[in-house]
Amino acid sequence: MTRSRTARRAYAEQRPLDLGFGVWSVPVPIPGNPLGYTLVYAIDSPRGPVLVDAGWNHPEAWAALRDGLAVAGIDVAAVHGVVVTHFHPDHAGLAGQVREASGAWIAMHEADAALVDMMNGVGPDIRGAFQADMLRRAGAPPEDMPDVTTSDGRQRPPAPADRRLRDGDLVDLPGRKLRVVHTPGHTPGHVCLHLEDADRLFTGDHVLPGITPHIGIYPFDRDDIDPLGDFLESLDRVGTLGDLGALPAHEWIFPDVAARAAEIRLHHEEKLDRLHALLAERAEPLTIWETAAEMTWNRPWSELPPMLRGMAAGEAAAHLRALEVRGALRRLPGGDPVRFQALESWTPEARGENGGHRRDLP
Repeated sequence: MTRSRTARRAYAEQRPLDLGFGVWSVPVPIPGNPLGYTLVYAIDSPRGPVLVDAGWNHPEAWAALRDGLAVAGIDVAAVHGVVVTHFHPDHAGLAGQVREASGAWIAMHEADAALVDMMNGVGPDIRGAFQADMLRRAGAPPEDMPDVTTSDGRQRPPAPADRRLRDGDLVDLPGRKLRVVHTPGHTPGHVCLHLEDADRLFTGDHVLPGITPHIGIYPFDRDDIDPLGDFLESLDRVGTLGDLGALPAHEWIFPDVAARAAEIRLHHEEKLDRLHALLAERAEPLTIWETAAEMTWNRPWSELPPMLRGMAAGEAAAHLRALEVRGALRRLPGGDPVRFQALESWTPEARGENGGHRRDLP
């Protein structure tokens, strides 16, 4: 197959592209965010185009989506549906406005749809109190908590879904075969979408060419889920789909989903090994916040703004939980804040023949 590739450039240099097979990409800006833009995709069908994601809810983003679709010969009023790969605002934010303009349906996986319903059912005060208590239990110092909870810059929750998807479903795309591949980790209901009649995979944030998606756990101290374990299993799954071209939500188009998925898995396995070594060196158990402050990020911890410290803590918590599931560390009972301690008897070689795959949750 012929594959398109666009290098990562500033948003101002991006343009809508005809990718062939009745697919267009439209860059939609994320104002004030270093990611720059979301790549929204339009798939043609006899009943009208279906969008994969919609972009950030902002007037500039709406204009870019509307005008970009026009370059492709698409009136936004003709959109038949919007499939949201996951509920985050740079993907789902404009879905409601597209629905208002066209009467299109909005579809997302049932797990993310349930989260959206929950978020729409509670006010900002309740969400703020929830976050403050979560940070306290993670061991965030009092001086950090007010900034983290008040400067998150979050948007309103996205529009509720009209249709709830499950793994293996075919999206309502007449004349085409667009199949749902449930890939939890980045969110519980993240999906990739396999355009089977074109050998392409819309990867959302699951597999990106140059960066790795945020894998966090919320609340930070949950002990009944394993998002990183889910993510690693999902990487393995997309790697079995064959030689597919990737159409990601950020950065650029690339040709080999399986190879990149393997790279991302290796990145997290190495990160887990380093984290276990870090805890093993400490005489005293560490809180989630203390752990995050000791891990390596793209900037020193002291330079991370409050919102990014909170995200780093969520990612640290997901890695701690994955190690706990593997039997590499233990959570001290009754801790408030919760603390973790490495088990010295565990080594990376103890992962077993499955190469580090998760075992059943306790």
